[in-house]
Amino acid sequence: MDLEQILADIAGEIDRKAVEIEGAADAKVPDATPGPFGIAIAHKDGVVVSAGAANRFPIQSIAKVFALDLALRALEDRVFERVGKEPSGDPFNSLVDLERNEGFPRNPFINAGALVVVDMLVEQHGAAARDAVLDLVRDQTGDDVELDEAVLTEGGDLNRAMLSFMRHHGNIGGSSDDVMDAYARQCAISVDVEGLARAGRFLVGTRLAPDNPAEDCRARQTRTVLALMMTCGHYDASGDIAVRVGLPAKSGVGGGILAVAPEVAAIATWSPNLDQHGNSILGVRGLEMLVAQTGWSVFGPPSLAA
Repeated sequence: MDLEQILADIAGEIDRKAVEIEGAADAKVPDATPGPFGIAIAHKDGVVVSAGAANRFPIQSIAKVFALDLALRALEDRVFERVGKEPSGDPFNSLVDLERNEGFPRNPFINAGALVVVDMLVEQHGAAARDAVLDLVRDQTGDDVELDEAVLTEGGDLNRAMLSFMRHHGNIGGSSDDVMDAYARQCAISVDVEGLARAGRFLVGTRLAPDNPAEDCRARQTRTVLALMMTCGHYDASGDIAVRVGLPAKSGVGGGILAVAPEVAAIATWSPNLDQHGNSILGVRGLEMLVAQTGWSVFGPPSLAA
């Protein structure tokens, strides 16, 4: 399989049809000029290929994947004593769902759940939690990481309100300032598509190893992360993306998407224009096209030829 050619073909087709693709979507900003598109694959064996734009972008909510993985390493399934595993059915920053469940977030990828996960990291690692996700990403990418200043200085009033509400219900133990600082820094991590694909490559390994307890535990934790990416990674559009793409994936409002083909590769796409759910319009289409040509869907290849 010539992945370089496949990616070049996808990037070329999207470039030619960007106006048509975005025009047919339920865009967050109607009639916006299509931005650039980039796509990269980091194969399990270490090979990295890419096509299209190499712009840097803040990973934003994609950081929630890395934070969850760190929390599972530290606490294993005790993570889910404080945050659930179910889709929310409400916007990612909803206070209504949090009130309905008395401060217990539905999953780790809505903002309330991500804040609880960061609080766990603060409790486990103290001051080191501030850059725990940044250190993980740097370790995976070879230190080619920056922080986006605009994201670092964004207001966080609604997130602070969630923290106060969850503290009232006993689900936040650390300092709100410490949690907000660590949360902002992980969202501000800035990479290009190759960097994001490299950062997510460690999530490719899902093979169980009954004769090696440590490896077996790690594979089960990774499966948990990928399962939640599949069911909750695109908020209210998670079901639609599962049907169209068929890979565990997590989006961010910076326009990036990280997807994982288990035991094969990590895939990253980026394009800035978003749909109403906060997912990159061209990024989703790029993943859809890639899976159609590679047969990497977790639900099986599209044909015998694939």
